[in-house]
Amino acid sequence: MTAAYYEGEKITFIDYKKNNFEQAEYDNCRFENCDFSNNKLNNSIFADCTFIDCNFSLAELSGTTFQQVRFKNCKLLGLQFQQCNRFGLSFTFENCNIDHASFYQLKLKKTTFRSCQLREVDFSEADLTGSSFQNCDLNQAIFDQTNLEQVDFRDAQNLMLSPNKNKLKKAKFSLLSLPGLLSEYDIRIES
Repeated sequence: MTAAYYEGEKITFIDYKKNNFEQAEYDNCRFENCDFSNNKLNNSIFADCTFIDCNFSLAELSGTTFQQVRFKNCKLLGLQFQQCNRFGLSFTFENCNIDHASFYQLKLKKTTFRSCQLREVDFSEADLTGSSFQNCDLNQAIFDQTNLEQVDFRDAQNLMLSPNKNKLKKAKFSLLSLPGLLSEYDIRIES
């Protein structure tokens, strides 16, 4: 159970490495230029919150609730999102660095990733139905037994995935994505 409740607060320039993070429920709060890195956010609740220019790298997320949360210009390196509370889990990411994170087995339908770096991110067994990866770098991202139906990859770069190991019905790709979709077949595509 969380100890405190904050609504509509604007929280700026707090370094939680120096100031202990307060496990609480945050509703409709805006966090700007805060450093949550290597902190325990366990069992905290963030509902309809916005994070701008924040650093969450290697933060612990066990039981953390993210509902309708927006991340913009944030650093989210190595986060284990699969440890979050899955009830109502929903977020959008814009211009974020999410390298080495894991979304293993999460239901992330209609999630927007816009202009994000998602290198070596694990999407294994996740449900990304209807999501979009607009102008995202997916270098060495892992898609294995992932539901990618209706996902928009048209602007994604460095995409490699197996059509045989993922659900792709009505997914959208650009012609430039073909090498990454066909790489397991060891065929050459020439223009």
